[in-house]
Amino acid sequence: MPDEQVFLKSKAIVEPLVDRFYAWLHTLAPAQATLNLANRQVPMLESYLQSPQVHMAASVNPTLRGGFFVNIHKNRRDEVQDLLDSIKRDRADMLRFASAIAQGHELLREAATGFDLTPLYPKLPSELGGLVELVYDTENQAAMRFMEPLLYKSAVYAEDRQTVQLSLEPGTERPFILSTPRLPSPDVLELPIPFRHGGLEELFKARVSPTTPARLREALELDDAQAAQLSGLLSDRPSLAEDRHIEGGGRIRYFGHACLVLQTPEGSVVTDPFISADSSMSGRYTLDDLPDFLDLVLITHGHQDHIVLETLLQLRGRVGAIVVPRPSRGNLSDPSIALALKHLGFPVVEVDDFDEVPFPGGKVVATPFLGEHCDLDIRSKSTYWVELAGKKVFIGADSSGIEPTLYRYVREHLGTADIAFLGMECDGAPLTWLYQALLTTPVTKAMSNSRKLSGSNAEQAAAITTELGAREVHIYAMGEEEWLGHVMATTYNEDTYQIKQIEEFMKWCADHGIKGGHLFGQQEWRW
Repeated sequence: MPDEQVFLKSKAIVEPLVDRFYAWLHTLAPAQATLNLANRQVPMLESYLQSPQVHMAASVNPTLRGGFFVNIHKNRRDEVQDLLDSIKRDRADMLRFASAIAQGHELLREAATGFDLTPLYPKLPSELGGLVELVYDTENQAAMRFMEPLLYKSAVYAEDRQTVQLSLEPGTERPFILSTPRLPSPDVLELPIPFRHGGLEELFKARVSPTTPARLREALELDDAQAAQLSGLLSDRPSLAEDRHIEGGGRIRYFGHACLVLQTPEGSVVTDPFISADSSMSGRYTLDDLPDFLDLVLITHGHQDHIVLETLLQLRGRVGAIVVPRPSRGNLSDPSIALALKHLGFPVVEVDDFDEVPFPGGKVVATPFLGEHCDLDIRSKSTYWVELAGKKVFIGADSSGIEPTLYRYVREHLGTADIAFLGMECDGAPLTWLYQALLTTPVTKAMSNSRKLSGSNAEQAAAITTELGAREVHIYAMGEEEWLGHVMATTYNEDTYQIKQIEEFMKWCADHGIKGGHLFGQQEWRW
């Protein structure tokens, strides 16, 4: 009935898409999106069309997991061809802008010799006019600085690229998000609306507050067929966990990967939310276990497993603010997380190192994040120090211990950590795996392999722990939970280097009287 009270089912999932590819920071931020489209996605589709069977076989080969192969059956080749044709036709402005970036960089390599850059402006491609500044650093290295806020007002940022697919959690691993576009499917509700659309907030608030089918239909601008599909995602009762709030003391829950929920009776904070929707599986916390309102969401950095739009969109309207690290402004490898999220309708607080953000019952302090970004000049990365209910908690994400003295400064400024959470993906993917689309000058394989997306090894984790004075340390953010394979595509076994390093660190903790843990699934701390 159109006026009956309904809730969104626990197992409902959302996949936000741009030109049918899963959306993440580098496919949303305008300059980076053009380069990913031109240098990664279009060539990948062209490669698939030349040999669909090769892509299909590679997509299911465990040794090639996380590779850039399109996992679409050859019977749908014509649909992939249509997608490629539409991108080349409808995104011509973006493709020209990507080419202009490459031309601009080539101009600087040839003509920026330490002398006045003014004569180079007329030689820039017209697509860049008014959107870049040519600069030197103090070592006379030239670069283009992008006017990123203006890019969001240009033809390069097109909201009609954005669509949303809604469905029920399939219980099987979805295709890898960086390689496989999402084609239409009979069991998927397709919404051709931008991510900031108010109807999405109305829909996802229905996880905790009742609404009606008629109200959702109006909010989402659905036709009859879409409204009928939406009904399959709705239930007449909520599926919320009774213990999602606490009445006293403090609590931390590990929701998987880098997601922690820290609570007092007065307030709550969630870090890098990437949360399972599949409540039928045991051993995990899901969206059903979240507090109804989250005072702060902390984003540590812009990688696709730490700013996960399929979770974030479902929290809009339930969040006081999203706390994000401030970027270097205009650096191609360092898009602004704040700008992207503001354009999606989120309230955002941008922080530098040691900025404080209060929340009811505690405070958050932004702390430095070292390494992990392939030595690129990326500054939009932050660890966090959370104080609540008498505990001091260090949220370390993938920050590296390559220079442990840094963490001594944290301790001197903020005190001794009671609990620390550290990432130990200590043999990460090489530079070109994530950043190749942004590199207008090719790099050798040896160079790429020397610069990895790596966190701390055992020795570095021990050094961080020592400098923080932490009494309890847990390893997280390893990509081990099976439900996040479509984003992480990681594969470990007991002999994997990363796992061996964690075992070595756990032994170090035991030898030094420090409580240590290697997190997986769900875990809870109460005090």
